[in-house]
Amino acid sequence: MDLEGGGVRSDVVKRESWRTVLTLAYQSLGVVYGDLSTSPLYVYKSTFAEDIEHSESNEEIYGVLSFVFWTLTLIPLLKYVFIVLRADDNGEGGTFALYSLLCRHARVGFLPNCQLADEELSAYKKTDGHPHLSNGEIAATVNSSEASSMKKLLEKHQVLQRLLLILALIGTCMVIGDGILTPAISVFSAVSGLELSMAKEHHKCVEVPVTCFILVCLFALQHYGTHRVGFLFAPIVVMWLLCISLIGVYNILHWNPHVYQALSPYYMYKFLRKTQRDGWMSLGGILLCITGSEAMFADLGHFSQLSIKIAFTSIVYPSLILAYMGQAAYLSRHHIIESDYRIGFYVSVPEQIRWPVLAIAILAAVVGSQAIITGTFSIIKQCSALGCFPRVKIVHTSSKFHGQIYIPEINWILMILCLAVTIGFRDTKRMGNASGLAVITVMLVTTCLMSLVMVLCWNKSILLALCFILFFGTIEALYFSASLIKFLEGAWVPIALAFIFMIIMYVWHYGTLKKYEFDVQNKVSINWLLGLGPTLGIVRVHGIGLIHTELVSGIPAIFSHFVTNLPAFHQVLVFLCIKSVPVPYVQPGERFLVGRIGPKEFRLYRCIVRYGYRDVHKDDLEFEKDLVCSIAEFIRTETNTSLEEPEKDDERMAVVGEGFRLCEENGIPDDEAGPSNSREIRSPVIVSRKKKVRFVLPESPEINIGVREELQELMEAREAGMAFILGHSHMRAKSGSSLLKRLVIDVAYDFLRRNCRGPDYAVSIPHASTLEVGMIYHV
Repeated sequence: MDLEGGGVRSDVVKRESWRTVLTLAYQSLGVVYGDLSTSPLYVYKSTFAEDIEHSESNEEIYGVLSFVFWTLTLIPLLKYVFIVLRADDNGEGGTFALYSLLCRHARVGFLPNCQLADEELSAYKKTDGHPHLSNGEIAATVNSSEASSMKKLLEKHQVLQRLLLILALIGTCMVIGDGILTPAISVFSAVSGLELSMAKEHHKCVEVPVTCFILVCLFALQHYGTHRVGFLFAPIVVMWLLCISLIGVYNILHWNPHVYQALSPYYMYKFLRKTQRDGWMSLGGILLCITGSEAMFADLGHFSQLSIKIAFTSIVYPSLILAYMGQAAYLSRHHIIESDYRIGFYVSVPEQIRWPVLAIAILAAVVGSQAIITGTFSIIKQCSALGCFPRVKIVHTSSKFHGQIYIPEINWILMILCLAVTIGFRDTKRMGNASGLAVITVMLVTTCLMSLVMVLCWNKSILLALCFILFFGTIEALYFSASLIKFLEGAWVPIALAFIFMIIMYVWHYGTLKKYEFDVQNKVSINWLLGLGPTLGIVRVHGIGLIHTELVSGIPAIFSHFVTNLPAFHQVLVFLCIKSVPVPYVQPGERFLVGRIGPKEFRLYRCIVRYGYRDVHKDDLEFEKDLVCSIAEFIRTETNTSLEEPEKDDERMAVVGEGFRLCEENGIPDDEAGPSNSREIRSPVIVSRKKKVRFVLPESPEINIGVREELQELMEAREAGMAFILGHSHMRAKSGSSLLKRLVIDVAYDFLRRNCRGPDYAVSIPHASTLEVGMIYHV
């Protein structure tokens, strides 16, 4: 009976598991595949040059279809679905996920305040991204000579590390550029269906204003988030895929049932042999059939590998192939094209259903644009977390879905640039040239980073990695060259945009590194601090003082300015460092790393708060509670905790998980409402206090007198209030620096610093609780 019951339970679990996977696959259609599914709107129109359009032979049409079929098969299906999706970073994907994996498997990252303790994080495990091997097998292969030699080569030469960072930044900048170009070309192509019902001279007078209106509405509604209308995304894309599939089948059966012959790669050879240079240049339009493929990997964190694979192989891929075959079948029987616009998607749509299809196409284009805009917000957040982009305001539009964010400054910049592209080009072909170069550049970067992941993370042979990069790199390089040759016909736009964003990101990263180096080189000696005594040479008053610093060890130079210039200091001082680590998420129990500076009577602590590049920072009140509880837990367990080895005998740190809970304002936790055996440490009853504080420790062991006194003092300090002490630094290039360095530090970095937002924890702090002390850094 037990066996039968176990079998039934197992079947139920399997059914639930498959139900979850299929639900995710359905939802991914609206988020991941909106951009890719709308590519039939503009691929053929962007591909055919004038001399190809008016040809009476089917070789060109068959050749283009053959290229489209094999490009969709080799890049999205073979490369992304079967290979790249397996290189996830704890379930996250994208350019920065690959770079993060490489940073953890070889010390090639440029995050300045990394620690050995970070490598103990559960998300930092060395098995990340390895698709097959068990832990024992990985341990046996991790020291393979090829991976080891590659790792040593990267770690030895800083030039290679910088090249790797620049490569990741180029891919990121092109993704941002794609976030500008994709909404423009998608919406413009969808709206272009209006041209079939009006005279040619009125086309631009209607298309451009309508497109601009839709784009303005799209960007203006971003701050509401997508969770309110997100449930409509998948049905819209499914309806669109169903439409193009059925129209494709109709066109195949009605116009040319033998169009399937074009799937033979032989037609690619015939196409290039006949069209030669014009055919090669037309590859820049053909590659638009894979625009949006990178979203399969970039949006991996919102779904799962299996769900994305099922959605693509069973629905998206067949629908796109049928749509392109249907367009080719129609064009193969309509060689005489009256004008350029007649080669577009809508001409192959039967007149009876053209208006409903137009409406669905516009909705699908909006959904595809929404996905790429959200993806742009997400990658800028990752860059900012890893110190590669100026701090911006990040608004979480949904309490349920952490990935749904909104960045006001970036949103309006994207809108202005998107409108500028639409009004400036007013033409699908030039927009396609620009979008194509951005798309193929991101794919080339992914191919290069993937080859390194294969060697360093998966411990595959260098030969296999070379085969990967040669096979896919050659295909992508061919398309890249075809796009680059159209530099003056629109391809200059993503290059210009990438160049501007690249300068911004690299200047910010360079300035951040120089600032940290100055802090490290000018740390205050621990002996100086010990010489001040427990009172630090000044009056210690009630309260907790949080001194922000980027340092993970040592005492920042700005602290000596505090002690010298302030008449009094708080009874409890915490050197607070909030930093990012190269993992997507940090478990709450591993977030706080707490240590003590100097003897116990000094009441000086260091707290390092670690966030992943996709983590959501907590609100101030919750953060303060967690911070105080982590210090209390450190005090309680200090003698029993295995501490991290100190750096230069300065201090020792310990990872502090859950333990104490903090109750304020006489509040009682929900699970403490009834009778409880929990032990409590309460602060003395003082009538004048507005805030009561108590620590609740379930099943608390006996606490010795010294620890109890220290916890008592911490509670009193918390009741008195918490103040944030910030160092307001101004960076200046040292005298004798080169002109370039002075321009970067004194002009560019200073401009970005003055116009970006302050640290997250300092944004909503009351001014009465904040103390800023200025200091000039000569770097």
